[in-house]
Amino acid sequence: MRNPNTTIDHAALRLDGLEVAYPNGVRALARTSLSIEKGCFVVLLGSSGAGKSTLLRAVNGLVRLTAGTMTADGIDVLSNKASMRQFRRQTGMVFQQHHLIGRLSVLSNVLMGRLGYHGSLATLLPWSRQEKRMALEAIERVGLLSQALFRADQLSGGQQQRVGIARALIQKPRLLLADEPVASLDPATAENLLTLLHGICRADGLTVIVSLHQVELARNFADRIIGLNAGYVVFDGSASALGSVEEASLYKSMATPSTTDSKLIIPTAFQTQGA
Repeated sequence: MRNPNTTIDHAALRLDGLEVAYPNGVRALARTSLSIEKGCFVVLLGSSGAGKSTLLRAVNGLVRLTAGTMTADGIDVLSNKASMRQFRRQTGMVFQQHHLIGRLSVLSNVLMGRLGYHGSLATLLPWSRQEKRMALEAIERVGLLSQALFRADQLSGGQQQRVGIARALIQKPRLLLADEPVASLDPATAENLLTLLHGICRADGLTVIVSLHQVELARNFADRIIGLNAGYVVFDGSASALGSVEEASLYKSMATPSTTDSKLIIPTAFQTQGA
């Protein structure tokens, strides 16, 4: 008999009915079902508060789900702690505010990406020579090898975000999540950073989900755009399919969804995912 945990699934990530609701009745993410193909560069698009960060954090186990299931490479991630731990170990995360330790070197910050591969006692031991080599290779890929021993707080915002990417890469991830990675950067630096991230992910065959609020950047880099508004998916398609009407649906004012509110109307043309 086939083990259900080894079911063949061509999706890198499958979300079924994911929902995040708070005790006051507000749903930050309405019930959402998505299938993300392996190697796809997906952009979550929408205004602040649309649910982009909530969706990313729900995937990575950083917020508590109210409902739903999640499978990665056919394995039920939420079935037990070991499955979730393995999934998170192989899921890199790039944060909007870097989350670096400023007083530590670039090299030390990047090495933090290996913590998931060590037990609690092993974290007290020095990093292995192999891991240091891996870290330096990741730092070189993001163009910061000459700054490897600089303190992180001596770098510019764009450079700090590159350190965050290197830290994610050293995990050897299958899935990379990036939460508004260019929100605090100027347009030129943002374009350069996304070009770097896109190129690395293409070279490594990584599946990527990145949240943005800049429509033109989404059009330039995304294989697929998933648009959210007030916790609901209101668009799901290619960059070329995002026209002016579809774009407007991302930013029009909508009532904040609640667990008891079933009257929020999504335009029929955009009802691609469940709520």
